[in-house]
Amino acid sequence: MIQRPPISTILTNQSIPHSVFRHLASVNSLEQAAAERGQTPDQIVRSILFRLEQTQFVMVLVAGPGQISWRTLRQQLGQSRITTATPEEVLAVTGYPIGAVAPFGLCQPLPILVDESVTKQEELSIGSGVRGTAIILRTADLLRALGDVTIGNFKAA
Repeated sequence: MIQRPPISTILTNQSIPHSVFRHLASVNSLEQAAAERGQTPDQIVRSILFRLEQTQFVMVLVAGPGQISWRTLRQQLGQSRITTATPEEVLAVTGYPIGAVAPFGLCQPLPILVDESVTKQEELSIGSGVRGTAIILRTADLLRALGDVTIGNFKAA
């Protein structure tokens, strides 16, 4: 029996409609993941963890392949220096490996920033907590499940 991914359990407990998609083989690109899911790359949400200070982190959700504007993010957070978290930090802070990170069920509470690109799609996919598996859901349901988050334009032009 295939075990349900942790994010699916969390969303089910919150009565958030979603589906689980399992890739049949390893995924090597955003484009491949999108094609296999019947989506465009702009429908895939990446949950990126940034370190502000030694033990202070923030997660930014961004849809598609675009890059985060470091300058905009620093200004939003009032920080002069930020870095992307290491794979070890990602696992320790979120409980999930890179490629499976989601903004739910985290090991510690984190501020979550949502790039406007996430709100431009009707349907999205996010990490499930398990590599090779994704959660597909409506954008409105994702935002409802997230609750009070900051939405802004964090992508580089």
